[in-house]
Amino acid sequence: MEYPTIIQGGMGIGISNWCLARSVSRAGQLGVVSGTGLDSLLARRLQLGDPGGHMCRALAHFPVTELARRVRDKYYVPGGKRSDQALVPVPIYSPCPPRELLELTVLGNFAEVFLAKEGHDGLVGVNYLEKVQLPNLASLYGAMLGGVDYVLMGAGIPREIPGVLDAFSTHSAASLKLHVEEAAPEDDFRIRFDPGEIIPVDLPSLKRPYFLAIVASVTLALSLAKKANGRVDGFVVEGPSAGGHNAPPRGALKLSAAGEPVYGLKDQVDIDKISNIGLPFWRAGGYGHPCQLRQVLDEGGTGIQVGTAFLLCEESGLDEALKRKIIEQLRRGDVAVFTDPVASPAGFPFKVLSQENTLAEETVYRHRPRVCDLGYLQVSYKKEDGTIGRRCPAEPEKSYEAKGGKIGDTLGRKCLCNGLMANIGLPQVRRGTEVEKPLITAGEDINLLRRFLEGRTSSYSATEVVNFLLQEEVLQQ
Repeated sequence: MEYPTIIQGGMGIGISNWCLARSVSRAGQLGVVSGTGLDSLLARRLQLGDPGGHMCRALAHFPVTELARRVRDKYYVPGGKRSDQALVPVPIYSPCPPRELLELTVLGNFAEVFLAKEGHDGLVGVNYLEKVQLPNLASLYGAMLGGVDYVLMGAGIPREIPGVLDAFSTHSAASLKLHVEEAAPEDDFRIRFDPGEIIPVDLPSLKRPYFLAIVASVTLALSLAKKANGRVDGFVVEGPSAGGHNAPPRGALKLSAAGEPVYGLKDQVDIDKISNIGLPFWRAGGYGHPCQLRQVLDEGGTGIQVGTAFLLCEESGLDEALKRKIIEQLRRGDVAVFTDPVASPAGFPFKVLSQENTLAEETVYRHRPRVCDLGYLQVSYKKEDGTIGRRCPAEPEKSYEAKGGKIGDTLGRKCLCNGLMANIGLPQVRRGTEVEKPLITAGEDINLLRRFLEGRTSSYSATEVVNFLLQEEVLQQ
């Protein structure tokens, strides 16, 4: 196996879309689609009239025609919905999700991977969050139906994912242990997915994709290498300067004068120990320069994962108006990124790009009514009657508290789900005029993107990023 040198990061909901991943793959590296929320993405793209016809083209290649037709008929709006019309919501995940949601999730992941792989023989990966547990089984199966080559997962301990990939390669049922707050030590809550209940036809065995765990410590990497229920093929070792969610600092949380988490020596990863595990590894988080790639290769690493450098490229899914606005700000001076310790309902620090008229502004955040209607970052909890409920610290405070949550946990929490959908031009519209606002994330090295804009008007391509990172004169030093 010849591993890729560059892994394009799986940024947010729909930023790392099929178009971006396809371009990176055609350039000879590993293009990665973000796997979060692909059920909603498919439904919303169809409701906007499926510009370009890409979703319908992908659905036409799905192995079960009737299933694809059913989803298309439910959500497709010829010509697109009116701008003041609300999007038809998809069901929120629960431990026992309805069949229609499982079907939509399988199709959404299939379509994104299929389109990323269309027309070339390059490698395509998909990135998931272990913490977003409930959709992951259906998502993985859909991506494998699409022929995905790599699965990357972080934001948790994905110890059971290798075994899931093994099972799905033969269309066998699989399960995952469900994290449930307030559960007793003897409780064993699990979620299950049986491909045969969704795909009622015999299909050939599927390719088992390579599995890369995204880790921020030697301890986690060693645990996964030794205790995972199947083959772990490598690691992405991510530092705290990366965009999106970051691992929290080890030990007691300390904040800087600006209110950001302080990372110290305990948070530095011993790369020699990672290398001694004997598996390929890539460095991530502030490694968007060929000199840093050279450093990683000298350390024995396989390459680097880069996300932020692709954020503003032509192929990324970021809304074009937002993209142009950030590019203009970069031309005028630095843009600020704040590591917010409380913004994410997931409880992980989250990098937020400072932008006017987004949820990064306190006044915009305060004005938004608290709504939780997508639910990807909801967590499970055990009710007094022994059943499982779902709650999110970004939902209305009274609702969260009624579910046993601590009111203090709601302070400063932002609805990432709706904000990230708005980032890609798919915001929900409420009462005809209230449109969800974006919440943009980026790595700390975003200001270095000026290098791709020198002598240009407004854009650069994903291929240019790959070519910059692979400069031979630097890598041969």
